[in-house]
Amino acid sequence: QVQLVESGGGFVQTGGSLRLSCAASGSTGNIDGLGWFRQAPGKEREVVALISLSTGMVHYADSVQGRFTISTDNTKSTVNLQMNNLKPEDTAVYYCAADPSFFRMAEAGYKYVKIWGQGTLVTVSS
Repeated sequence: QVQLVESGGGFVQTGGSLRLSCAASGSTGNIDGLGWFRQAPGKEREVVALISLSTGMVHYADSVQGRFTISTDNTKSTVNLQMNNLKPEDTAVYYCAADPSFFRMAEAGYKYVKIWGQGTLVTVSS
């Protein structure tokens, strides 16, 4: 089994920055896709940013492109999400996710992801 533990959520004003981290542990040997989804109240969960642990390929939602940056540490067991120029519409619970297939995460979205963290709340005030 794979366990994901997020940290770094919080409250920030419009234009501010936050950094989320997710530590993966357990049987991570077959994990290639690692990244972040978010879910705002009353909305469907959506992809934010993903990274392939084998190739370094990244995928961003259009809404965060140029503002958010996803990265991993040298051990590839922690994935970070640097969020800059935050907007009120970024307010959501952010979930770390993992999957054996980066491409499946990017193309199929949350419905096929089986491994999730507990979520961390990000609130951006206007």
